[in-house]
Amino acid sequence: MPLGWARACSVSEEETIVIALIVIIVLIVVLVGAVVLIFNGIVRLRNQVDNGWSQIDVQIKRRADLIPNLVETVKGYAAHESGTFEAVVQARNASLTATSPAEAAAAEGPITAALGKLFALAEAYPDLKADANFRQLQEEITSTEDRIAYARQFYNDSVTHFHNKIDTFPGMVVAKMGTFPHRELFEADEADRAVPKVQF
Repeated sequence: MPLGWARACSVSEEETIVIALIVIIVLIVVLVGAVVLIFNGIVRLRNQVDNGWSQIDVQIKRRADLIPNLVETVKGYAAHESGTFEAVVQARNASLTATSPAEAAAAEGPITAALGKLFALAEAYPDLKADANFRQLQEEITSTEDRIAYARQFYNDSVTHFHNKIDTFPGMVVAKMGTFPHRELFEADEADRAVPKVQF
């Protein structure tokens, strides 16, 4: 190899330091960029969880707003069913005071049972069953129950994605830089999970 070629290929000590600094700076920029991307991803998932909980809350409040009208409509036909009305109102109030997924899940069983009893009254009162206002309220509450179920599913999916992100590497390392506590899943109450017994 000619001597001039060897000199052209050799790198001075100053050039080596400059190249090393450039490589270090590029690595730092890439590392900081990755941390920022992961952190922002965790924040987006946390916000999605918060949004999911808000959607559940909105639908629970919507259902609670419909219940007084339903109770008043049924009272017009079955005034002596005061125990059923009281159970519905108490369950409604309990569902409105829930501030966590566990409390909301615990309130779902009683309100579902109370509404079921209220709707069952329509079978005993044909005039009530034929009432257009009652049918409309029943459809709206049924629709709202479906929305609550969808919102619960969205919330639980969001919580699961959030947990997966903060429990796995490298997300778990980045999550320790911020405040990202685990969130509760909205799980069915034990009574809701029980298989109903059917007797013939």
